[in-house]
Amino acid sequence: MSLISEIEPLKNAGLSELAAATDLQALDAARVQYLGANGRFTALMKQLGALSKEERPAAGKLINTAKGELEAALAARRGELELRAALPKDPTDMTLPGRRRPLGRLHPLTQVTEDIVRSFRRLGFAVADGPEVEDEYHCFDALNTPADHPARDLQDTFYLNTPKRPLLRTHTSSVQIRVMEKQRPPIRVIVPGRVYRRDNADATHNPTFHQIEGLYVDRGVTVGDLKGTVEFVFRELLGPDVKLRFRPHYFSYTEPSYEIDFTNALVKKLGKDWMEIAGCGIVHPQVFETVGYDPEEWSGWAFGFGIERLAMLRYGVNDIRLFYENDVRFLGQF
Repeated sequence: MSLISEIEPLKNAGLSELAAATDLQALDAARVQYLGANGRFTALMKQLGALSKEERPAAGKLINTAKGELEAALAARRGELELRAALPKDPTDMTLPGRRRPLGRLHPLTQVTEDIVRSFRRLGFAVADGPEVEDEYHCFDALNTPADHPARDLQDTFYLNTPKRPLLRTHTSSVQIRVMEKQRPPIRVIVPGRVYRRDNADATHNPTFHQIEGLYVDRGVTVGDLKGTVEFVFRELLGPDVKLRFRPHYFSYTEPSYEIDFTNALVKKLGKDWMEIAGCGIVHPQVFETVGYDPEEWSGWAFGFGIERLAMLRYGVNDIRLFYENDVRFLGQF
């Protein structure tokens, strides 16, 4: 029998053995027998040298084609056997619902922050960010806060002991200054982020907490725009029964300035009629002049509030420190 006439029968025999393999061990044995370094097709390749110059190319092509078919059949059969090995030994109802392994969940403060951001995005606000280690200019000077203001004292603010005397920002209003320095109105941004103050760590205060500020600058902006925005956001976050009231207050970077109180069923459960939730006001003309805006042309409002306080109300948490203790028993409830 000539070499060429041996190729087809050998290929068919190999295909039959691969198809007949009932497990991966038998399949590998068939692979070694036909495609291994000392296999039967390797032996055929070694015989090519004995053929004439005319026969050798045709025989080599036939051998390579046959090997290709065997390798494809080997890969397909291996996939079938590996899948079969992975299936459960006992009968299984594949229509039953699968088991879901808990992979963790978002921190409650993150959940509240994302809900706040989502509400503001519906009103066309973008999210801005800035450094937590700030300079006095952006944190105080540009916000019309005088040098003798109590907020700038060591007992209220964390300063870093370096020559330029940077500080840990006491509010995210510093980002508002950075935004206005970089772009012209109209501006509509919110600034969520971590802030730092020398507050005693007790049930309602923590030296580190989270704040979100809003800034809207355009022509003809009024207190009515501020009130409408605040009412929309707080009703989305705390329910349609929320009622708000604005009380006159003082902030160095807004004029007029207000504190916002709110009430709803959650506040009533605490035995209170009203609870202070945020500070706000119309941006002070001096702040606009500092960033190069003409206060005769532009007006705007700003407000800010603590995310922890909102989360405590929303989830009925009575101690702010629970958010930072990383107790999975507590965090697993949200």
